[in-house]
Amino acid sequence: MSSLLVKPVLHTYFRSSCTWRVRIALALKGIEYDQVPVNLIKDGGQQLFSDFSEVNPMQQVPSLQIDGISLSQSLAIIQYLDETRPKPKLLPEDAKKRAYVRMISDLIASGIQPLQNLMVLQKLGEGERLGWAQSCITKGFHALEKILQRTSGLYCVEDEVSMADLCLVPQVYNAVRFKVDLTPFPTIARINQALMELEAFNVSHPSRQPDTPPDLRA
Repeated sequence: MSSLLVKPVLHTYFRSSCTWRVRIALALKGIEYDQVPVNLIKDGGQQLFSDFSEVNPMQQVPSLQIDGISLSQSLAIIQYLDETRPKPKLLPEDAKKRAYVRMISDLIASGIQPLQNLMVLQKLGEGERLGWAQSCITKGFHALEKILQRTSGLYCVEDEVSMADLCLVPQVYNAVRFKVDLTPFPTIARINQALMELEAFNVSHPSRQPDTPPDLRA
């Protein structure tokens, strides 16, 4: 059977913001896929099991098996999907807009999210974790707010949904979860609200996944 006819498989964790980015992309592009839950907390972290190391040597989610290949790193996955399933486009044709999308995506995916993710927080004392996460997100959001004031229309880069928006919404979810005050970030809050009105962002939400615990389901 052709690899193009095999349903993609996403290794996922309901609350992983990196995986949520990919779930949004798959939903926007109407790609059906199967999910394999990888609980990042249970049993000391199922991502650390030797069998998952064969799927992703970095022992992280997401990992997507598609078209006969296995991909990790959310932005690489999203860009592959955009190159192979180009509608709707998540990276603009215009070079300047595309640069803005990549800049915003990298700011979130490299400059904010890794500093407050589970692996980092587990290295801190329990009483330090909330303050650390709040500090990292707040610092990043001050920079992001200034950038979005220049680049945004309805969404992060003018009026078309892009990869930047796929990064923004999960990061705002993290901010709310860590009790960050969003009052100083009206542009971020406005764009997030507009995006959460779109079905793809809702069906992919952490509260609506097969591995979402019953008490956290919407």
